Parts: sequence; C-alpha cells; structure tokens
Amino acid sequence: MLASSIFSHYSNNFSIKKPILILQNKPRKIRNMQNQMKYDHTNTSQMQSNESMNLKEKKVKDLMVNKKRLVEVPYTASLGQTMNTLVANKVVAVPVAAPPGQWIGAGGSMIVESDKQTGAVRKHYIGMVTMLDIVAHIAGEDHLSGGDDVTEDLDQRMSVPVSSIIGHSFEGLSLWTLNPNTSLLDCMEVLSKGVHRAMVPTDSQIENVSAGVELVESSSSYQMLTQMDVLRFLKEHDSELHSTLHSRSVQDLGAINERIYAITDRTKLIDAIKCLKAAMLNALPIVRASDVGDDDHKQLINGRCRKLIGTFSATDLRGCYINTLKSWLGISALAFTEQIATSPLYTTSETQNDISSSRRELITCYAESTLSEVIDKAVAKHVHRIWVVDQEGLLVGVVSLTDVIRVIRQSMLSDA
Repeated sequence: MLASSIFSHYSNNFSIKKPILILQNKPRKIRNMQNQMKYDHTNTSQMQSNESMNLKEKKVKDLMVNKKRLVEVPYTASLGQTMNTLVANKVVAVPVAAPPGQWIGAGGSMIVESDKQTGAVRKHYIGMVTMLDIVAHIAGEDHLSGGDDVTEDLDQRMSVPVSSIIGHSFEGLSLWTLNPNTSLLDCMEVLSKGVHRAMVPTDSQIENVSAGVELVESSSSYQMLTQMDVLRFLKEHDSELHSTLHSRSVQDLGAINERIYAITDRTKLIDAIKCLKAAMLNALPIVRASDVGDDDHKQLINGRCRKLIGTFSATDLRGCYINTLKSWLGISALAFTEQIATSPLYTTSETQNDISSSRRELITCYAESTLSEVIDKAVAKHVHRIWVVDQEGLLVGVVSLTDVIRVIRQSMLSDA
C-alpha cells in the first residue's frame, strides 16, 4: 500500500523525459520490497502457527518434570493430623489411601498403587481431601455457635478420621487422574470446568488415552498436577501463544465473573467459615460494611460495587495451629487474616513469604488489565483468583485460574 502510493506520487509529479530512466527501475525495486514484505509477513505467520502447534502437541508428561512425589494421608489419619500434613508440605489438598478391596473410591473411581514388577495392588486411593472439606466439616450444620463449648466442639470435630469427611466439597465427590499422554489441550479442558487438580501416574501402561480425566488407573506411584502448574507452564511458553492474546484485556476475553459473594469487615471468623461452606467457595472477598447498617454480618452478601479491603480463604486456616484457631474463632475474619500473615507457618520459606505478603496485599486488577498482567500477578503471588476492581477500588468481579485457562485454551483452538 505504501509502495503503491509512492509510485503514484512520482508518476504524477515527475512525468518529464529525463527521469524516465529512473522510473523504469523504481517499480522493480518497489515490487521487490513488496515481495520481501509479503515473504516476511508470511514467514512470521507461519512461525507463530508452528509455535502454537508445538504447544498444542505438548502432553501432561511435559508438565510433570521435576514434580515431587505425591503427598498423601492414610484413611485412619485424624482430621487434625491431615491438617498438619497440609501445613508441613505446603499443599492445600491430599489424596486419602486405604487398603485395597475395602472401599469404593469417590465417584466410583478405582485408582490404585501397584507393585511395578508383580502388579499386586498395594493401596487404593479413596478420595481427595482439601482445605475446603476441612472448613465445611468444622462449620458443620449447627456447630461453632460461639458458645462456651466451642473449643471442646472443635477438638471433637478435628479428631474424626479423615475418611469420614470425603466428599464435603464438589472436588471431593470424585477422584480424577490424567494420563501422562493426555494432550495439553485436553488437560486444560478438564481444568477449565471446575477440577482444580488431578493425579498423574508415573508409569501408566495405558496407550489409548481418551480425552479428559480417568476414573480407573494403576501405577507404582503418582504425582499431582494443579491449575497453578498448568498456568506456570503456559507462562514459561508464552512466546508460543498467539502474539495478540496476552495484550487483550480480561474483559475483552470474557474472563471476568461478575457474580461475587462477599463477607464484611465485621463478619466473625466463625461466621466466615460457615459462609465458605454455604457457598462452597475456596475464598471470599472482604468488603467494607455499609454505613447504613443493613448488612447481615453472619451471611453472604452481594459484593459488587462494594469497597474491597481483604480476602478470606480456606487456606488461611493453615496459618495457625488448632489451639490458636480455637482462641481466634470470635475475632473478625479480617483481623484473622492480618494475624496469620505473620504466622511462622507462612514465613518458613520464600514461597510462604509470597503467600504471606498476598494476605496483606490486595491482589487486584482492572477490567482493562491485560491477560499477561493477570497471569504475572497470579503466578508471582501464588493466588488462585484476582479480584477485579474499578478505579475507586470497588469490587466488580473476579478472574480465577479456571477462567484464565479457559480463555487461553479457546485462543489455542482458534489458531487451529
């Protein structure tokens, strides 16, 4: 287009005879420039297509490099012991193992650990327990009323076997595995539909892999793949994604969920735990209580267009010991999050320092923020959701890892 207009300009304004010799060479040079530009553009497009294709060809096993062995608990472990395992290993979920032949796995699954040489089954994984399961159990139906027996009640509830609380949350209702040969795209589809993690066998013998998760698997050992693992992998390979994807806003990509449940800064920790269970959410925003005084501080409220001042998460409960938790049940959830930010359980490593800082610092973005900015914040702060606010700090939505994985997958498919 530019070369064409230049040639037209010279043709119209320099029609005298002497420059004709120059003009006879000009079109040839310009055509060469045009051809080179077309070649460069085509070559660049092909490179982007090839890079995207390379990423599409990745498999689950490519994401499992340097992953640690599975952290698990026996079915006889108490809930208190399970929580200690979560704290010690800095994880938010563990599978529960039991002797073979005595249990039906969650969702009818048959996921077993077997001897690599003989194939003899050593244990059967019967379910997954997350911090949300523990929170749901602590909340109970009519428990933690705040009366004189609250600490004794908490002791009793934390002493039950972990096998008794499997399935309190949606994720615990089924136990999933992903075959190492499952494609990255199929893996992303699973993780964009409410599944936050799946077990991956280290030596699966299954060759014909169906798209999605499996309910039957046998392996000598397993590893855990989470949404955060996938997001980190995509961030490391962002050059292989479509060049325009990361520059688009989360609003433009449809990654914002505008339905927001919240609690207020006057909600007590006891009631905040109950609210997590009621909504079956892993985290809730804490908003400033209304000056009018019409908020019910014991119930979930609509958080949209309210001033965001904090976050209460099920994983916050890992930041304190059980005895400490008992003494804090009567304080506000906001005060609790500020207290656990300095807990030694959150300051024992560089990773936990990041998590600690995320409790004090509000991790937010704007609707106009780019997908790249949101991914950078989620990975750097190790959070599973980014609150979306307006210029005044009022809450307008949330972008979860589920949403991010979904829109990236859609983009990868559109490049096909």
